[in-house]
Amino acid sequence: MTDFNTQIIEDFRAHGGYVGAPFNSDKLVLLHHVGAKSGVARVSPLMSFPDEEGWVIVASKGGAPENPGWYYNLLANPDTEIEFGTETIPVRASVIPADERAPLWADITAKNAGFASYERRTERVIPLVRLTRR
Repeated sequence: MTDFNTQIIEDFRAHGGYVGAPFNSDKLVLLHHVGAKSGVARVSPLMSFPDEEGWVIVASKGGAPENPGWYYNLLANPDTEIEFGTETIPVRASVIPADERAPLWADITAKNAGFASYERRTERVIPLVRLTRR
């Protein structure tokens, strides 16, 4: 884990789920996931978009040509947990199908233009993953 992510995780936990600059957000989740190949437990801080069904997270990896490792970990092990605010919540991860993605993507990029810039940097379709409470 990078020092940057370690600092975000520490800030998140110290401030009840709120992270200051550069994020200034109470919409972050700490995604717990297990390495698909390694079996190593990991935690990744991610921006989320809560809705009535749960949380949507974006497998953007900053517009890199490949999906982030956590995405493959969730495909292999979809039952996991997140930290949101001060709660630890058991969730099931599922990739949002193509026919449901477009309106969600439009909403996400309207709320956070950074994701639109990531999309311009890559040739791949950036997956959206729904985390639903178990």
